[in-house]
Amino acid sequence: MLPPRPLAAQKGRGAVSNLQGRYEVNARERFDDGWVHEDDEDEAPAPFRTQVTDEFAKTILSRNSSPDIPFNVSLNPYRGCEHGCIYCFARPSHSYLGLSPGLDFESRLFAKVNAPDLLRRELARPSYVPEPIALGVNTDAYQPCERALGITRRVLEVLHDCEHPVALISKSSLIERDIDLIAAMAAKNQAIAAVTITTLDPDISRTLEPRAAAPARRLRTIRRLTDAGIPVRVSVAPVIPFITEPELERVLEAARDAGAVSAHYVVLRLPWEVNPLFQEWLQAHFPERAQRVMNRVRDLRGGKDYDSDFSKRMHGEGVWADLIRQRFVKAVERLGMNATSGRFAQLDASRFKRPLVVPTAPTKQCGNATGQLDLFG
Repeated sequence: MLPPRPLAAQKGRGAVSNLQGRYEVNARERFDDGWVHEDDEDEAPAPFRTQVTDEFAKTILSRNSSPDIPFNVSLNPYRGCEHGCIYCFARPSHSYLGLSPGLDFESRLFAKVNAPDLLRRELARPSYVPEPIALGVNTDAYQPCERALGITRRVLEVLHDCEHPVALISKSSLIERDIDLIAAMAAKNQAIAAVTITTLDPDISRTLEPRAAAPARRLRTIRRLTDAGIPVRVSVAPVIPFITEPELERVLEAARDAGAVSAHYVVLRLPWEVNPLFQEWLQAHFPERAQRVMNRVRDLRGGKDYDSDFSKRMHGEGVWADLIRQRFVKAVERLGMNATSGRFAQLDASRFKRPLVVPTAPTKQCGNATGQLDLFG
């Protein structure tokens, strides 16, 4: 009997397997019974093709009170993300849908097609108190399917027309499409953008985040946003020991040279199914250093693979966590950048205008929530 074939990466995909979600009842395990030779073409796994399903969401704004996150409210136009970043902390959310946090997460996507209407309805509520909305936090609001669907664009139009502050984070150059809206809001201190750069090495990026923009392209995006007057910060996340960690200072310097004015970092997080998926990725792409990487991860997590404590989950603990923190602080000081901290209170919500009506189709009118024209609006 032949042993099970080793897991192999698929071109253009981050996850190596379609690992079961933690809520599935029946367990499945790969097993080679010896009937098919390991080199037989019929045994090659079929490629996972991207499927996008329309979803009519019931609510659109998510709220949190986490002390280590700089926003209270977020909006995510999509579930799942075709960028396929193996480290994505949102992968386990696909388990709630009965799907795998592995290949399903990056190939079976859900688009909240009614997001702009739901947002307008929420903003029209008399009880709504405006504060900055973080757009595209759980999954990237500018992933490839946004190019055709335009949901993020329409959400931004609602926020722009009602003068509502927004913070965007992406690793896609598609954000440049919406510079007209974002720049107009930034001129009123109502918009900021963050671009994630994990590594400057295109070969590592190609396997780590296979369908995201290349590192050099993200640097050009920072430049284009900056030249349009949009404040840009670089998110160096995640810092992966012995994979991307050696580049920390170089990433910060390249981002500064491209125009980024502030920065923050997050060390690798391995919640729930992200842990086995990441370790499979390590074995497929960096088998010679996989054990070394995981040993250092555990050093950063008090001997565990992950610790979700608010005071530790973003930056870790111990000697090595402190060393990374010192490297980051010294680098941003030397480069004249700001180390971002605190909440997004600096964005201006004072000009907010409630939508005139709660329409069934998008409209650009703003005023009050009653449907009556605003005399002074």
